[in-house]
Amino acid sequence: MHIEFRHLRTIKAIHEAGGLARAADQLHITQSALSHQVKGLEDQAGVELFVRRSKPLKLSAAGMRLLRLAEQILPQVEAIQAEFSALRDGSSGRLHIAIECHACFEWLFPVLEVFRRNWADVDVDIRPGLAFDALPALMKEEVDLVVSSDPEDLPGVEFVELFDYSPVFVAASAHPLARKPFVEARDFRDQTLITYPVERARLDVFSQLLIPAKVEPAAVRQAELTAVILLLVASNRGVSVLPDWVVREVKYSSDYVTRPLTEHGLTRRLYAAVRSDDRDKPYMQRLIELARIEARKLQTV
Repeated sequence: MHIEFRHLRTIKAIHEAGGLARAADQLHITQSALSHQVKGLEDQAGVELFVRRSKPLKLSAAGMRLLRLAEQILPQVEAIQAEFSALRDGSSGRLHIAIECHACFEWLFPVLEVFRRNWADVDVDIRPGLAFDALPALMKEEVDLVVSSDPEDLPGVEFVELFDYSPVFVAASAHPLARKPFVEARDFRDQTLITYPVERARLDVFSQLLIPAKVEPAAVRQAELTAVILLLVASNRGVSVLPDWVVREVKYSSDYVTRPLTEHGLTRRLYAAVRSDDRDKPYMQRLIELARIEARKLQTV
């Protein structure tokens, strides 16, 4: 027996309408076409599905079995159709994010808090464990957006500009380097450098300053949280280099000083790496917009 969705809709419509004429109107087909469809279904089943002489038209025992099937399956079909429609118009979907910028957690969480209020049907997740393989994961569709400061030429991937920032030197107010107007690579030779637990190539102080100058700090100490890094710096246990927006409040504290890296300072840019097919999805565009808005807030504090 070959049952189609239209057969289930027909059984349900006739049961609810109590007759072929009203059911045909609900289904937007002629009564003749509906009668033909019912006869074909009964021929397949080998039994009558309706008690013909009853008014209103009633389902037979076999028809009731088919009605129960319709009531079970049709809501599921309607739900998946609604889900697909939402995917098409961009009101729902998946947004799994990988972050190559360790400090970006503090900037991204307020963005996601605002985002979730209006995009509750988008499945949002953050995958910090993919920090070192984030872009390959993006191409494999394991994640949907990568926050990165290192754009690459990758097929099917676009790097959308988010905002610029400056990595700055942070030290205790009493530190000898606090007297300098700016800090150079050579100044790190006798310093303990406190960093996030990230490979050196992902840290601005190494990639943009120390590695090109072939300078190695006296020691490197790692801390997971920005607050811990600042605590160690304030205790004169070492110095650090952090994005300017991360240390926006430090400049108002007497415990710290911030200084530019090199005489003219360094500027870096953060990007949202996304698959080209996903860039124009409404929820993707909205997240990128919110990310830029939040960045402007941080940089004006």
